[in-house]
Amino acid sequence: MIILLLLLIIQVFSKVTWFFQPISDFADIVGLPIVLAGVLFYLFNPLIDWVEKKFRINRVWTISGLFVVIILLLVWGVVALIPVVRDQATDFLKNWPDYWNHLVNQLEIWLNDPRMGQFQKEFDQLTKSTTSSFSKWASSIANHTFTSVSGVISSVTKIIVGLITMPFILFYLLKDGHRLPKYLAHFLPIQKRKGFIELLDEINGKLSGYIRGQLIVAFCVAVMFFVGYAIIGLRFALTLGIAAGVLNLIPYLGSFLAMVPSIVLAAFISPWMLVKVLIVFAIEQTIEGRLISPLILGTNLAIHPVTILIVLLASGRMFGVLGVIFGIPVYAVGKVVLTHLFRWYKRQNGGYEEKT
Repeated sequence: MIILLLLLIIQVFSKVTWFFQPISDFADIVGLPIVLAGVLFYLFNPLIDWVEKKFRINRVWTISGLFVVIILLLVWGVVALIPVVRDQATDFLKNWPDYWNHLVNQLEIWLNDPRMGQFQKEFDQLTKSTTSSFSKWASSIANHTFTSVSGVISSVTKIIVGLITMPFILFYLLKDGHRLPKYLAHFLPIQKRKGFIELLDEINGKLSGYIRGQLIVAFCVAVMFFVGYAIIGLRFALTLGIAAGVLNLIPYLGSFLAMVPSIVLAAFISPWMLVKVLIVFAIEQTIEGRLISPLILGTNLAIHPVTILIVLLASGRMFGVLGVIFGIPVYAVGKVVLTHLFRWYKRQNGGYEEKT
């Protein structure tokens, strides 16, 4: 009966989607600035709390000083960093077909060796499949771009509005965010407030540890790849390092995806450069896996690696890149909520205690 009622409720909701359209539009507008502000809140809030307790400085002054530092860093990035990355990325993308064709030709020469003849057919199929998929993807992107100019303009407008409103949301989150759990608890009966605050504290701990840790680890990965590539003399070291840091936000898969352009470029230069790139990758993975990740992330989210892969595949299929990035923390929050609900159900039911 309960299942039938739930299905009936879903059926009714599906017939009145027009009623929820304004809510969807509102979430579409404010979603980006709220998500960005939330991520930066978890990154900067520990620093604000530490300065406030250590030096007894008013929280508003601390936040204002932080904003000034961020603005100065952004100005420096626009003036000094972004032009270099732009030039390197443009040059790399312009020469990418040559890099890729050179790698394919080298592999064909290697596979044409009589001793490798058994792999020739599989390699040809893989090359044709990759080329066909890339052509279809590029054609789809081009068609979508030319047929939905209004959609592109709308997306750009949302991004600009989100970037403009995000600092204001972030300011008030840093200023009053620590009071939010107690404020929300006032809407609940007194006997429910303690459990609700404990739930929010646990969710906050999971999210803050994961988001702050992932961002710091991604920054360290970008620095390590940049320094390593600069030492061995690989071209586009800065751009490839930044790309590695961004892709590292994708758990388990990011570092390996970041290695693809580096390996293709190194193979184009020389076999010895390819060996040096692989050595840099091995050193980076060792330092990240043995030192940085355990030190910064500390205790993990207590999620099995197989579950993480399933969540990544499912969230990526449903929500794209954002699903891959935020799928794990959303799953962790849902796990915490369901765990608390199950504990409450066990207390209410009373049939889960073993009799002695």
